[in-house]
Amino acid sequence: MTLTEDIRAAAARVAARARSVRIDEDAIEPYARTLSAQSPPAPDIDGDEETRAAFSLQLNAINFGSGWFPTLRKREGMSGFRTIEAGLKARGPWSAAELASITREEIAPAMGQDREHVLMGHFERHLRELGTNALGYGSFLALARAGHGSAEALATILAGWETWRDVSPYDGFEVPLFKRAQIAAADLALAGIAPAGDLDRLTLFADNLVPHVLRVDGVLELDAALVARIEAGELLEHDSPEEVEIRACALHAVELLVAAHGATTATAVDNVLWNRGGEPRYKARPRHRAPCTQY
Repeated sequence: MTLTEDIRAAAARVAARARSVRIDEDAIEPYARTLSAQSPPAPDIDGDEETRAAFSLQLNAINFGSGWFPTLRKREGMSGFRTIEAGLKARGPWSAAELASITREEIAPAMGQDREHVLMGHFERHLRELGTNALGYGSFLALARAGHGSAEALATILAGWETWRDVSPYDGFEVPLFKRAQIAAADLALAGIAPAGDLDRLTLFADNLVPHVLRVDGVLELDAALVARIEAGELLEHDSPEEVEIRACALHAVELLVAAHGATTATAVDNVLWNRGGEPRYKARPRHRAPCTQY
């Protein structure tokens, strides 16, 4: 099976036996009717193609840390992700050679954070691997186009790197989710940097915001005890059954929504729901957090 076939099959398997999370299948069709079929907009990236490819790949290399975001020093009115994005945008992407030996002492001021923050160490490791691999391809643009017109092929390349691995154990089998590998490929395609004809092959980019939106909107139902833990601000353990179920069930729910809608893709649904999550009714309730480098 291909990367996304493996992801879909594993998520469906989790959803079928989940103990703490349930998909309300009666809610699927009416909820699907609320979703626009419009494709997500291309990310706003300035510069020539090499600069834009470098920015997109670097941002997605460090597009994680939601479990630690409450401890970040955030820019006024910005979320944790937007703070990191703004820092990289203001500084501009590093060259591949610079990334290959970058240190947290260089990363922290660009992001407006203290060098001791745990995320700066993780960012160092992830950006170094990206820089080393980009050097191997000759440029960020060559890496971005390594899928040769296939977003799934590019995601598969990224998924094979150590710092992009996103596979969790569950009931004796592995559950691949590969949030960042897929969203990196989608962003590059949507920006026109690495056009792809198979965006419909990608799945939900399983994080902690889209599952939260689906929970608040009644598509996902979580056990009362799990909801109480989340709303009390308790951190979930990454790779715990509850955390895997939240992400995998959200991914499978989006597959059901796409099928019920009939004229959209998981990439488009992800964009709609992720942006919906910025509305006050969703921000008013805590979402699950798990300190990890997958999302």
